[in-house]
Amino acid sequence: MVEPVGNHYVVARPVYSEHLFNEEYEKLHRYHKTFWDHLKLYFRCSPQRVKKVALGLFPVASWLPAYRFREWILSDIVSGINTGLVAVLQGLAFALLVNVPPGYGLYAAFFPVLVYFIFGTSRHISAGPFPVLSLMVGGAVVRLVPDDSTGNGTSTNMSAINEERVMVAASVTFLSGVFQLLLGILQFGFIVIYLSQSLISGFTTAAAVHVVVSQLKFMLQLSVPGYNTTFGIIYTLESVFSQITDTNIADLVTSLIVLLVVFVVKEMNDRYKAKLPTPIPIELLVTVLAALISYFVNFEEKYNVAVVGKLEEGFQVPVAPDAGVLQKCIGDSISIAIVGFAVAFSVAKVYSIKYDYPLDGNQELIAFGLGNIVCGSFKGFASSTALSRSGVQESTGGKTQIAGIISAAIVLIVILAIGFLLAPLQKSVLASLALGNLKGMLMQFKEVGILWRKDKYDCVIWVVTFLAAILLGLDIGLATAMAFQLLTVVIRSQIPSCTVLANVGRSNIYRNRKDYKDIYEPEGVKIFKCSSPIFFANTEFFREKLITAVGFNPQRILRKRNKALRKVRKMLKKGELQVTPKGLICMANHTHESDEELDNNKIEELDQPTNMTDLPVQINWGADLPPGITVPRVDIHSIILDFSSVSFLDFSAMTVLQKILKEFVRINIDIYIAAAHEGLLEKLERCAFFDEEIKPSMFFLTIHDAVLHILLKKDIDSSPELKLAEGKGISNNYVIIPSNGLRSRECMFPYDELIGRMSMW
Repeated sequence: MVEPVGNHYVVARPVYSEHLFNEEYEKLHRYHKTFWDHLKLYFRCSPQRVKKVALGLFPVASWLPAYRFREWILSDIVSGINTGLVAVLQGLAFALLVNVPPGYGLYAAFFPVLVYFIFGTSRHISAGPFPVLSLMVGGAVVRLVPDDSTGNGTSTNMSAINEERVMVAASVTFLSGVFQLLLGILQFGFIVIYLSQSLISGFTTAAAVHVVVSQLKFMLQLSVPGYNTTFGIIYTLESVFSQITDTNIADLVTSLIVLLVVFVVKEMNDRYKAKLPTPIPIELLVTVLAALISYFVNFEEKYNVAVVGKLEEGFQVPVAPDAGVLQKCIGDSISIAIVGFAVAFSVAKVYSIKYDYPLDGNQELIAFGLGNIVCGSFKGFASSTALSRSGVQESTGGKTQIAGIISAAIVLIVILAIGFLLAPLQKSVLASLALGNLKGMLMQFKEVGILWRKDKYDCVIWVVTFLAAILLGLDIGLATAMAFQLLTVVIRSQIPSCTVLANVGRSNIYRNRKDYKDIYEPEGVKIFKCSSPIFFANTEFFREKLITAVGFNPQRILRKRNKALRKVRKMLKKGELQVTPKGLICMANHTHESDEELDNNKIEELDQPTNMTDLPVQINWGADLPPGITVPRVDIHSIILDFSSVSFLDFSAMTVLQKILKEFVRINIDIYIAAAHEGLLEKLERCAFFDEEIKPSMFFLTIHDAVLHILLKKDIDSSPELKLAEGKGISNNYVIIPSNGLRSRECMFPYDELIGRMSMW
């Protein structure tokens, strides 16, 4: 019964153990599906399931028939044109990160969009090249085809090297797509949860720094070899600064001007985005202007600048991946597959929450996997999504992936018809445009201070991820960061927060005794809380913390008592002890005997329960003992374990828990477990956890139920009249009501009313 009184509530109910509660309210024993049940359900075939699977595999069949043509088509056209122009420029710029000719970036901006239109579940992201992925693919390219490579022994010119690099990039992309497709089919879309926001932020920030360093050679027009090794970024900087005197001033000035203009205009777009009908397409304007100036001034001949050159018209013939390359880049492909999916899914999730539509992680893996397979077959490179490009598609009014198809049409026009207009464009301009898209990533450095104040573990993950990716490379750095992140989880689980609780405010609320002044701790009762699952890695820590909380080791106390009993029997046999109404009296001078003399039997015997049935008197361990017999006193009679935060116990933890509970029970300390999650009691019963010493009756619904049970039990034990009444079944004449503490003896109440009153606070 619950009675509201102002902003208080009064609850009157009996004290419940788990067993009594389940009996009174007739708990149902539900059937839990087995692995085979789930497997049968998954492979069940019915017309409805076939339709559901088909619509899930081809999401376009769900949303395209419901497309609001009149309302959305104009917005999608405007968005598609803007996104397509950005995609063209980013494709050209990010191709430099892959170390392939710029024209191949257009393929990476075209094919993934077509595939994602059919298989993707997000309405707003723009599939295509992403700088971090491009850099990761470029790392594999440089490792397998370095600048001084002679190819197969006959190709020595730059054209042959570029052809090899294109093949490596395509093969790596194809294999990463296969990994993504397999993960999607096997329903492994949940893997993204193992990449925390701190890890992704630190990794992408490090990748942005790598991009900046990798583009210096284009901005300064220096012959810097690629270093895809540990500390490669340091070797690259060393090479850049050793050649700094050979900088092409025209490229340097152009780069600085383009960077300045792009950053200023992008800042204006961010600041006035509410007032601007559409963001200023600064990348397009800069590209057109730079291409015109380079063509009419003839920069290539006058200042010896590096230009894009002639772009391939049309599409490449589809090719199969190189088997030799596939064997050498398995690790790179796995890293690219995971990072590409994690970034794309994170961006897609933002828009799905904003516009309230579902997102399927497994289907996203399939969509990007197929996109990379198709793109790799046509000599493109790995795709994901760029936050800036997706932002353009969404902010310019894009409603669906119709905008994506239109953006692909813009890229197609450039590939087939007007690509030659970009031939005089300087590579330093593309490098500057690539850097202009990194502002958001580089600004993530500010997160370090925020994370340090909010969660130091996350801050350390960010820093370790950043340093590992910077110094070890993106692939090894990512693996190192993931391993470190999982290590922090293990550490936090292995060293959980363990506290001693006390009653706060004379109510049913129990909190850490160190955090409050107005607390009440029942005499002889310890309430211990472990805020973590208990498993093989932290069982010993749990045991040590519990022993520290109670102030003694139960095993040592038990052994001391058994040693004392052995000595008592020996002294009685020799006549050195005499039984009197007042207890045992020593009749002889005490002679010291070492522990070795007493431990003639096996040590296991000392761990057995104390047995005093053969003695003429029962020994009270809390009273004075005969001279020469010393056993530490125990001031605790009950321990309550708060398991509200213990989500699971493994078999190792059950074994250790059973052992330590028995140790306490054998020294006459009652153990209670409160607030255990549903299913734990059943699991313990299945695992034969209970016996004559450890019984299911020790489980209580709440800490307060356990405390009230203990207080009631102690009152009965301490009062002969109450104990006699309980034995005769008469339970209407004893008292426990709340006052300053949790109990006092002032009035008399019937038993049922007594329990109700005790349960009200």
